[in-house]
Amino acid sequence: MKLTRKFILPIMVSIPLMGIATVPGSFQATPEDNDSITPAHSIIDEVIWVVGDEAILKSDVESMRMQAAMEGVKWNGDPDCAIPEQIAVQKLFVHQADIDSIEVTDADVAQDVEQQINYWLEMVDGSRERLEEYKHQSITQMRNEMRDEFKNRQKVQKMKQKLVEDITVTPADVRRHFSNLPQDSLPFVPTEVEVQIICQTPRIEAEEINRVKDELREYTDRVNKGESSFQTLARLYSEDPGTARRGGELGLVGRGTLDPAFATVAFNLTDPKKISKIVESEFGFHIIQLIEKRGDKVNVRHILKKPVVSDKAIESALSRLDSIASDIREGKFTFEDGASLISDDKETRSNKGLMSNSQMQYGRITSRFQMQDLPPEVAKVVDTMKVGQISSSFQMINQKGKTVCVIAKLKNRIDGHRATIGEDFQVLKDVVLNKRREEKIHQWVVEKIKGVYTRLNDNYKDCKFEYEGWVK
Repeated sequence: MKLTRKFILPIMVSIPLMGIATVPGSFQATPEDNDSITPAHSIIDEVIWVVGDEAILKSDVESMRMQAAMEGVKWNGDPDCAIPEQIAVQKLFVHQADIDSIEVTDADVAQDVEQQINYWLEMVDGSRERLEEYKHQSITQMRNEMRDEFKNRQKVQKMKQKLVEDITVTPADVRRHFSNLPQDSLPFVPTEVEVQIICQTPRIEAEEINRVKDELREYTDRVNKGESSFQTLARLYSEDPGTARRGGELGLVGRGTLDPAFATVAFNLTDPKKISKIVESEFGFHIIQLIEKRGDKVNVRHILKKPVVSDKAIESALSRLDSIASDIREGKFTFEDGASLISDDKETRSNKGLMSNSQMQYGRITSRFQMQDLPPEVAKVVDTMKVGQISSSFQMINQKGKTVCVIAKLKNRIDGHRATIGEDFQVLKDVVLNKRREEKIHQWVVEKIKGVYTRLNDNYKDCKFEYEGWVK
C-alpha cells in the first residue's frame, strides 16, 4: 500500500489571543484577565498563531505531529515551524473556498473518513481495540471528529484545483524548459507496461444465490417485526466495508454515482419505514432503506451480501481460460478477438482487452501502467513475461470485489529510462505543468498572507517558513 500523507485539519476556533493558558512547563501572562501569572502546573494549552480571526493552538500542532509520527511522515525543515505553517495555509484555502461557495458532498467526505479509518486499522493489523487504545477514542468518536475536518480538506483540494484549472503548457514551453538541462537532470521514467486481459466470471450456483436471498429476506423480516434495526443489521452483516460501519448509510449521492440497478430502486423509494425488494447489482445483492431525498440526491442505507464462488466453479473457469489461451497460441484466433467476443470484463472488452489506467491528477486515461499501479495479481504475473507472451490462467478480485478468472497478454514493455522529448513528451509536459501549478499556488498564498491579519507567538518568529510574510 502506498504511504500517503493523511493529516487531520485542526478544529477551527475563535478565541482571544491572551485568554488561553499554556502547556505545562511554560507560562502565559494575561494582564487583561488576571492580576498574576498563571501557575505552570495549571496550564493546559496555548494559542501560538492567529490567522485572520482563527486561532491555532499548540494542541493542534501536537495532534498533527502525532498523526505524522504514526504514519511515518517526515517534514521538510523544523516540524515546530512547518506544522503550524501548514495549518495556517489550510485555513487560508478553506476561507477562500467558503467565499467562492465551493461545495463538497457528504458522501465524498464519508468515503474519505472510512478510508482513513481503514488505513489506520491496517497499520495495527486490523485490530479495532489497538487503534482505539492508541487514539484514546472509539471508532465512532474518531469518525465523528473527522467529518468536519475532512470536509475542510476536500475544500482545500477543490480550491487548489480551481486556482490552477486554466494553466496550460505548450510543446514549445516543454522544449524550452528542458533544452538546457543536463541528461542526468531529466526525470527518470520507471518501467511501464501495457497489458491485455480476457476475463471469465465463475458461475455461481443457484443454491448459493438462494442462500444469500434468504438471508436478506430474514433481515427484512427482523426489521419489520421490530426485532432489530436496519442499522444494526448492516453493521453486523453487510459486506460493504465502506458503509457497514455507518449502519449501511451512503450519504447524499446522485444517481450517476450509483450502480444503475441499485439507483433505480433507491430513487423510487418513498417510505422510510419500508425496505426495498432484493436488488442485484454488479457488487452482489442488496436490500435498501430510504433515509431522505434532497433535490436530485438521495440518502439510503443498504445491506450488501455477496454470493460465495465455489472452488469447482473457479476451477472450471480457469480450465476454460487455459483452453482459450492454447487456441490463441496455436493461431486459431487472436487474443484481441478473444477479448472482444469472450471476455466478461465490460471495461476492457470494447478495447480488445487493453487495460486502462485512469490518472485523475492529470485528468487523462492511458494504457500504460507502472507495476505498482496494476492490480497486484496482474502485476505478479506480467512482471516476468516477455512481450507478446500469454499467461496461464489465474484468479483475482476485481474492482467490484468479485472473484474473476483471467489470462493476460503483455502487449508492450517500456523499460525504465531517462525521459526524452520524442518518447516521453507527456511525462515532461506533466513536470512543467506541475511546476507552474505549484508556482501559481505558492504565489496565491503569498498574496493572501499580505492581506490577512497574522500574529505569531514570539517562539515562532525566527522560523524559516516556506511562505514569506507571516511575521509583520
